[in-house]
Amino acid sequence: MTNVTPLNLKGCHVYKGYLNKDAQVHLLQDVREIVAQAPLFSPITPWGKPMSVQMTSAGKYGWYSDRSGYRYSEKHPRGTKWPAIPVSIMEIWRDICTNFPDPHCCLVNFYKESAKMGMHQDKNEQDYTYPVLSISLGDDALFRVGGLNRNDPTESLWLSSGDVVVIGGESRLAYHGIDRVKHGSSQLLKAAGRINLTLRVVD
Repeated sequence: MTNVTPLNLKGCHVYKGYLNKDAQVHLLQDVREIVAQAPLFSPITPWGKPMSVQMTSAGKYGWYSDRSGYRYSEKHPRGTKWPAIPVSIMEIWRDICTNFPDPHCCLVNFYKESAKMGMHQDKNEQDYTYPVLSISLGDDALFRVGGLNRNDPTESLWLSSGDVVVIGGESRLAYHGIDRVKHGSSQLLKAAGRINLTLRVVD
């Protein structure tokens, strides 16, 4: 970790290079332990379409989607409880999101080649005064953020491994997404790909 002055991207705070290489390697090992206990799965949207991103979670809740809609669940699709959020991930939240409660969910998204995340709002949580924190590991990704309406103007920025983004305050309900991933741009993962960790206070 390092002291980094955040960039302002339409109200989102982007901490470029927040995690150094050693911290990224350590964090990746903790993510692998999450996946070992709660394997990645491919959620289905309410419209019956599989998402291109694979995911799992850690914490009290995990994020889930199927034909019944988007929601949080206390159990993995196979019926087991989610593993605890690793200390290494909690430390990042506590360092940046001071004066806020600890998160209840660490969503783990894995982007293979051609995977992306459409523009969306994070609004399954009960209190929008709490920020959402996002950690990037692996390949570079083109992050795009707009406003409170889907058709508002947007700005984009490439996120690299070790970058951290905080969506909070006036930008908490801003539409945002990942347009594409630069496959093979990072050597962190043995195979190319991007991991995104998203920390959220749910209750």
